[in-house]
Amino acid sequence: MFKNRFIKYLLGSCRDLAPIFAVVLVFQGLVIKQPPPDLANLIEGSLFLIVGLTLFVQGLELSLFPLGEDMAYDFARKGSVFWLLLFAFCLGFSAAIAEPALIAAAQQAAQIASDGHIIGSSDAERANYALGLRVTVALSIGLALIVGVVRIIRGWPVYIPVFLGYLGVAAITPFAPKEVVGIAYDAGGIATSSITVPLVTALGVGLATAIKGRNPLTDGFGIVVFASLTPIIFVLIYGMAV
Repeated sequence: MFKNRFIKYLLGSCRDLAPIFAVVLVFQGLVIKQPPPDLANLIEGSLFLIVGLTLFVQGLELSLFPLGEDMAYDFARKGSVFWLLLFAFCLGFSAAIAEPALIAAAQQAAQIASDGHIIGSSDAERANYALGLRVTVALSIGLALIVGVVRIIRGWPVYIPVFLGYLGVAAITPFAPKEVVGIAYDAGGIATSSITVPLVTALGVGLATAIKGRNPLTDGFGIVVFASLTPIIFVLIYGMAV
């Protein structure tokens, strides 16, 4: 069963990645008109990418999706709002702090801030800046999940907190340092990547399934938008504070 499932996902990964490889090869051959540099490493890396994506997708369906959905369902059935909100915050914080894209982006932002003399040039100062950025985003993701859970419990339309959130972004942006605005606006997309999105989606769907009168399709989805919105506000404030 495992072998058949792996082959199925492997073929799916090849199909999903085929357009990317096709675009790169077509432009490399027809526009640049040069063979790809270091072809051997390119082929080796592509094989690793296909296998890695296959294992990742399979892991999501076997572990992260069922885990997040089942725990949200169990907390909702117990009727403990406090523990449910605490679980949502901790889930969002831990998922974001472990997000590979956020780790890489924070390190890059720290290096650029150091080169621009916004912070010092020592390794410790760059590490502290990157860690502060990651923690700030992780806290915002935790808060976003609390807002999303409360929305599902109360049955609020998803557009109301989103509208208020973007009003807050528009109000804060003029007062934030220009060096941090671009980072802040990208932070939400960076933080809602390979680890955070599956867990957040599973949490919302599981919670909407457990609560009577909620529809998993209309109420279970929509938390990810909060997770991509709140980091903008938090990073803008972090930039002003730093």
